Amino acid sequence: MTTSTALKPSAHHLLSEEGFARVVHLVQRDNEGVEEALAVRIVDEALKFVAAATRAKGRHLRPSKLVDLGWHALILHTAMYRELCTAGGRFVDHRPEGPDTLRRDAATLALTLEAIREAGYEPDAYLWVLLADTEIHSGDCMHSECTEGGSACAAPPAA
Repeated sequence: MTTSTALKPSAHHLLSEEGFARVVHLVQRDNEGVEEALAVRIVDEALKFVAAATRAKGRHLRPSKLVDLGWHALILHTAMYRELCTAGGRFVDHRPEGPDTLRRDAATLALTLEAIREAGYEPDAYLWVLLADTEIHSGDCMHSECTEGGSACAAPPAA
């Protein structure tokens, strides 16, 4: 396990300045009331999530709803998203879940935060707490990464 002193506070460097700004703008445009400072944090955390997901072999990771806003914005920039995933080692598919299959629990949260730390980043705790799952409503869709059989919005575990 990586020690906290070695963890990077930001994953901003994974995108160009222009690319990062475009993703931040999309988060703001598509989510009424999200100020630029929060959008920057959301995109940065989504980058950490994707970096972790590309490396998390066989583990079930799930973003908070706030982090998910950034993941959606990244995915909509398909070429940039493909390059980000390729740099991490594998493409992370996105498959939305319906409200009847939502699975949110402390164990999945802990596993996701551990994977982010293992990828070398310090999670922004505010964007991962339960409050982060209720502040901004992005519809009935919730998402996960690396799930098997049943839950969607996932990438198959890496071999």
